[in-house]
Amino acid sequence: MNAIQPSRQEPQQQLQQPVQKRLKSPRPKRHLRARSYQVMALETTAKIGVNIAMSVAALSALVQLLPNHWLQQEKLRAIRIEVNLAEARVSKLNAEFSRNFDPSQAQSIMQQHGYRFDPNQRRIVFTDKQAVSADASESSP
Repeated sequence: MNAIQPSRQEPQQQLQQPVQKRLKSPRPKRHLRARSYQVMALETTAKIGVNIAMSVAALSALVQLLPNHWLQQEKLRAIRIEVNLAEARVSKLNAEFSRNFDPSQAQSIMQQHGYRFDPNQRRIVFTDKQAVSADASESSP
């Protein structure tokens, strides 16, 4: 209640004071928007250009690397085939090695590698009947 209360004459005083004119006129909003759109369009165009340049560089590198990759894959395939063949040969040799050093197989191995046979065994020789009969008919007359 002790506060100073404004008088009603103030609005009238404001009307009596001269209005200051602004020296700068406000820019039209259309011009600002058009300028903003131009900047955005330029920025987007630059981004697209950079992306296209990077895509071209990536495609160029890919085109150069693909034939080398295919050649390496073909070499790898050939090596895998050779490894499989070597593994088969190693397993065969391993089985033969264990058989060669098996004492129970010693007799059969000696017969296989030499021409000596057990005295209790007889040699069997297979012959062709037609060859035997042809030989017999030629020697008879």
